[in-house]
Amino acid sequence: MELTVIGSSSEGNSYVLQNAGEALLLEAGKPFKHTLAALGGNLRKVVGCLITHEHGDHAGRISEVLNYAVPVFASQGTIEGAEKYIRSNYQPNAIRAGAGGYERLNLGGFTVIPFPAKHDAAEPLGFYIWHEETGGILFATDTYYLPCTFKGLSNILIECNYDPDILARRVADGDIPEVLQERVRRSHLSYYTCLDALRANDLTAVNNIVLIHISDGNGDGVAFREGIAKATGKTVHIAKPGLKIKFNKTPF
Repeated sequence: MELTVIGSSSEGNSYVLQNAGEALLLEAGKPFKHTLAALGGNLRKVVGCLITHEHGDHAGRISEVLNYAVPVFASQGTIEGAEKYIRSNYQPNAIRAGAGGYERLNLGGFTVIPFPAKHDAAEPLGFYIWHEETGGILFATDTYYLPCTFKGLSNILIECNYDPDILARRVADGDIPEVLQERVRRSHLSYYTCLDALRANDLTAVNNIVLIHISDGNGDGVAFREGIAKATGKTVHIAKPGLKIKFNKTPF
């Protein structure tokens, strides 16, 4: 299995998990032509697309995905919040997570379990994804903390958006307003909270940690990667467009 990063920033987020026979899409925030290119034009192997929430950098291209008859899955709150982006004869499928129980999706060889995230959105989700080739995958973005821990993780995509010290310094320097600082703190995962979330989970079998949605102005990707690699002893990547990583259950 291979992970391809199409985009991972406020300009647009999109990822592809694929092998020779099937593919799962994560997010719809970049022009779909880039996803098509990553798939080698083979749409027949796509089993679905998961959307975390309705903000444009994650769901703004949802109609492009739907127009190719790709099944799209999101919470009801996300679907309603993304209504302005949905201009298609096809409609997304509503999934749920939370007090009412967790819904389990079987999409080809992928098993997907959504969990609630903490973001300034209607009903944001994160996803635990399992495949025979990848083992357990954690996909968590746009959340100010992780309310769950996870068993059997082999690969992780996790937001590491900002450094609180950089954020505070930019406010003090007058680069950004204080209201923006508060919005970031209430909606995104900081470096330190990301590190806490990783430490809360058993990382013994983890092969890859991919740091996603790093802020250009409020983060330091190189420092984040070095700090988390030192703290976890794991291979850590910074998500950049075009990055490809072997996402297997074993390191081989």
